[in-house]
Amino acid sequence: MHISTKTPKCFLAGHTGLVGSALYEQIKQQGQYELITCPHKQLDLTCQNEVESFFDTHRPDIVILAAAKVGGIQANRTKTADFIYQNLMIQSNVMHQAHRFGVKKMVFYASACTYPVKAAQPVTEDQMFAGPAEPTNAAYAEAKRAGVIMAQSYAHQHQMNVITIVPANLYGPGDNFNEQDSHVIPALIWKFHKAKQEQAPSVKVWGSGKAIRDFLYVDDLAELTLQLLEKYDSPEPINAGSGEGTPIGNLIETIQQITGYQGRIDFDTSMPDGAPKKVLDCTKLTQLGWKAQTPLHTGLMQTYEWFLRRLKTHENIRK
Repeated sequence: MHISTKTPKCFLAGHTGLVGSALYEQIKQQGQYELITCPHKQLDLTCQNEVESFFDTHRPDIVILAAAKVGGIQANRTKTADFIYQNLMIQSNVMHQAHRFGVKKMVFYASACTYPVKAAQPVTEDQMFAGPAEPTNAAYAEAKRAGVIMAQSYAHQHQMNVITIVPANLYGPGDNFNEQDSHVIPALIWKFHKAKQEQAPSVKVWGSGKAIRDFLYVDDLAELTLQLLEKYDSPEPINAGSGEGTPIGNLIETIQQITGYQGRIDFDTSMPDGAPKKVLDCTKLTQLGWKAQTPLHTGLMQTYEWFLRRLKTHENIRK
């Protein structure tokens, strides 16, 4: 779909997060939209009245919902109420007001976590509701599943043009680097960097290292999102991944090499691995002519360089 307005107004929700910050930079560079953003302290997306007032004031043509409550295994296990409540409220408020105020197109991000723990590999979009999600992130996954159904329902009942992108494990500049509640890549980068600085003899990592994941560099997702805004109009979810599976043990070795840590790695097998394997089938994207461009090693190098720059300027890396 080509947006016909001369300079469409695009509300980018969550513009300071991992996905949002990458989208913000690319939209600014390309200049195809008039960007509308608002920090969390000025707009609480879990509050229906605030979201309604915001849409009434700004009247966006396009909405990209990059705001969400996210975290790694530990956060998902311990903050289950936060994950299900905040994500349900954010996506419900934003999607409903997008419908009420006549938004021409909306992007909703689901997650690879929505797929069943025993899904056939690589995971196709039609398996999303074929079984229960992995227990360690069930609250987050069920909230995102509800968002998928909500997007399809608004498309069916109100003919709303809302697309659902299902990203693989995302990483890159702008991520949350906190070893307690972040995702696996930033947590490992922080852990190995800290161990190198402290000259620690060993680093303990969770799980066996055998789990396999599909990692997608966030700039690739941002570029894809802007393409799909122009060429994809189906309410059916579409996977966005690298199409390659990486064992966590291999990922750990790569991050150890990039950070320059030379000590021992101890795998704590008492901690969960999560789903044994999760690689997305990206046939739909291949048919649209898109393929992820950033190799994992390159993306990890760029992420670590960003992390070091943030440390050097004393900026907050623990969001």
